[in-house]
Amino acid sequence: MIGRLSGKLTAKNPPQILVEVGGVGYEVDVPMSTFYALPSTGGSVTLFTHLVVREDAHILYGFATGEERSVFRQLIKVSGIGPRTALSVLSGMSVADLAQSIALQDVARLIKIPGIGRKTAERLLLELKGKLAEAVGEPTTERGADVVNALVALGYSDKEAAIAVKGLAPDMPLAEAIRAALKTLVRR
Repeated sequence: MIGRLSGKLTAKNPPQILVEVGGVGYEVDVPMSTFYALPSTGGSVTLFTHLVVREDAHILYGFATGEERSVFRQLIKVSGIGPRTALSVLSGMSVADLAQSIALQDVARLIKIPGIGRKTAERLLLELKGKLAEAVGEPTTERGADVVNALVALGYSDKEAAIAVKGLAPDMPLAEAIRAALKTLVRR
């Protein structure tokens, strides 16, 4: 498995780039978020990679951050989502926006991505619920989940609870976080 490439960027043809490493040119498919962050041709580049081996091709996918690669790997585990669709999702929204859409179960945001219909968006929401926070590495996931569970137990919807938890400080004690989230919900 090729986990990372560091070399000279020799060509840029969206969504594919060519990276020369030790005299070998690697064709790498990248999401547009990574593509826009690349240096100009001739510059030095480092990418986190994921290699997909099929019977007819070996395709290398590259990402600017390990977080993007981790989310890509979660996406391709979803039934009916292949590497091209996963790349399209990462090109259509940032990792943080995707994580927020999954947490809020926001179908409307996902169907705005080219190639993602309502059924695919619903499958993504169902299969990625609770998994993207781990991939993204949110440190407050457990405390945030406790606050959301407390608010749901008090009769608020999952969506309302997720919105209330969004602005809380990561180091806030649980009881204080629940009070702050309740204040946010009362103001709405």
